[in-house]
Amino acid sequence: MEPLRGADPARIAGYRLLRRLGAGGMGVVYLARSGGGSLAAVKVIRAAYAQDPGFRARFRREVETAGRVASPWVVPLLDAEPDAESPWLATAFVPGPSLAEAVEECGPLPEASVRFLGARLAEALGSVHGAGLVHRDVKPGNVLLAVDGPRMIDFGIARMPEDTALTASGMVVGSPGFLSPEQAQGRGREIGPASDVFSLGCLLAFAVTGERPFGRGSAAEVLLRTVHDEPDLDGVPVPLLPLLRDCLAKGPGARPTVTEVQGVLDRGSEAGGWLPESLTRLIARRSAAVLALPAVEATEVYGAPAGVDTVAVSEGPQKGATRRRFLVLGSTAGVVAAGATAPWWTAGRPGRPSTQGGGTRLPQLMVALHADLTGGHKTAGLAQESGVRLAVDHLNSSAGRGFDLTLQVHDDAGSTTRAQQVARQLAADVRVRAVIGPTTDACAKAVLEQYRKALLPMISVSVGLNGVDTGTYRTYAATRPPDRNLVAPLVAYLVRTVQAHRTVLIDDAAEGDFSWEICAGVAEAVGSGQRTTTRRTIAAEDDGADDFRALAESVTDADADAVLFAGGHARAAKLARALRAVGYSGARLATQRALDPRFLTSARDAGEGWVFATAFLDPTRVTAAKSFVSAYRERFGAAPPWYSAEAYDATLFVARAITTLGPSRAERGAIVGRLRETDYRGITKRLRYTSSSTGYTMKALYLFQASGGRFRFLGQYEDATA
Repeated sequence: MEPLRGADPARIAGYRLLRRLGAGGMGVVYLARSGGGSLAAVKVIRAAYAQDPGFRARFRREVETAGRVASPWVVPLLDAEPDAESPWLATAFVPGPSLAEAVEECGPLPEASVRFLGARLAEALGSVHGAGLVHRDVKPGNVLLAVDGPRMIDFGIARMPEDTALTASGMVVGSPGFLSPEQAQGRGREIGPASDVFSLGCLLAFAVTGERPFGRGSAAEVLLRTVHDEPDLDGVPVPLLPLLRDCLAKGPGARPTVTEVQGVLDRGSEAGGWLPESLTRLIARRSAAVLALPAVEATEVYGAPAGVDTVAVSEGPQKGATRRRFLVLGSTAGVVAAGATAPWWTAGRPGRPSTQGGGTRLPQLMVALHADLTGGHKTAGLAQESGVRLAVDHLNSSAGRGFDLTLQVHDDAGSTTRAQQVARQLAADVRVRAVIGPTTDACAKAVLEQYRKALLPMISVSVGLNGVDTGTYRTYAATRPPDRNLVAPLVAYLVRTVQAHRTVLIDDAAEGDFSWEICAGVAEAVGSGQRTTTRRTIAAEDDGADDFRALAESVTDADADAVLFAGGHARAAKLARALRAVGYSGARLATQRALDPRFLTSARDAGEGWVFATAFLDPTRVTAAKSFVSAYRERFGAAPPWYSAEAYDATLFVARAITTLGPSRAERGAIVGRLRETDYRGITKRLRYTSSSTGYTMKALYLFQASGGRFRFLGQYEDATA
């Protein structure tokens, strides 16, 4: 709900307006109270459209249609005046969210809830079809959720099947993604009750998976997939699959009737409450917010000349005043207040907390850092902590922001057991809206399910897990490419830079699947008639000098011009010394797991020239990060370490998603959904969700080289190997 604005009327017929519920290009919907005290949703058409005879006719049709449909699962029409200067209609107010909002904020619904939802909507459509109508716009935004069941709204384009105004050839009416093939192709005369069944199938698939069965994209792309492609029903529970496939049949005649749909869903339904607890709480919060609205007194405007807008500033009687009063806004910048406080938001000075007008602080939203701060990967964890803190400071000093971020910091010490304890604590703390971290793959894997169940966004910075099902784990947002993508810079360097013909790939069993997958990926990409690869494996327990001497000799025996080692820094240093000892001088490559200052200390001169593929950059060598580097040096007195800039970007990526939602709507589930719609261009990379296979970024891959006793940043691998 939003406050009324200056141009909003105080009353529509017998309804006193209280709040704005929403607005679109065609009109505004208000929360209102009738003379008898009941709440209603009043829809008012904008004056510009009211002058259009065609649009007024459509609105009149909506009123007539809503009055003809009688169902407990359809929001009832209370009153209307389609011939008024500004046409309006009033329906019963449902304090619950739309299905679209519910899935965005609380995630997909469980199967039992979807069965009840589908059965009741099928029953509602049965009433619509029984009145000789087709709804034509069955979509999540047109279904409201109440404690006792769903309610269908918006009959603005419902027509009798034989009506011709909306059946002209080639006219597409409805919402792409939830249209039937006959609607998508504009085959108006074929649009009947079966079209609503197809849309209901799309809606139920969305409700149970959180994804549209024909994907996202431009309207043209979605319509094309609707007509020609099979629906993507991955994630739909097996018991629901046959019904949804039938509903989504391309031919109208192959689809079940709404009565058949209702029967199938009712047979599998369970007794008890139909909504999960998270949604019940959401409805309760919204109901409480409505009940807390104060009584509204009569309006009086003091000294407002003709044509001057008025803005409400208070809703209850104030000390020394007996009436609700208004600000009078003239055409100039001057504002005259009559016994009230200005209602707009004002930003504080940079570096200080912003406040709302009258001294009220901005809303505070909490994020948490979950990191290894004292364990084996504390260097990366502490770097991320400093980057996150700098991002929070940056946001909270930005003029014009709508909220302040607060930060919790939790250390799992690199222990999966402690990581799960941290995750339980954060999941239970309802103040926490998102988590940055964890630091390691093992800890991330250990807490994925806990954060998923809590619908808590988990934005990782340094985790490179392969093959995470982001359909199931929608809460997981990896802001770096998975480990398997490190193959790309390694192959580019081997093929373009050193033009290697014989490469020895050394699989370090101590690194588990990571090493095996890197070697397998490089072998597949490089192997050809002109280039050969030879695999060697060093066992986890083989750690003596003789073991590495034998390994180095196998490299020279193979007459290799390049060697790739996929292990960690300690064993990489031993191999470097062994290769130096046997006189090997070819190219030597490794991954970021060996990129550690301890490699240089242990390998000494033998480490010179080694090249490393990474998923992080050196911010001191990146032009876009210049301001970040300066701020970091000023705050921490040192150059920013690896992963600090990436953590900075990850935090501001979350902040961008919250900003576009608005702090009042920034529930955990809403942030999960909005992250997938956010396109953020940071100082290190562009973050945007493209698909379940590519995640949020694919191209942030780099090369470093050991040179002069330090690691020199070569840049993005495409540029470094060109």
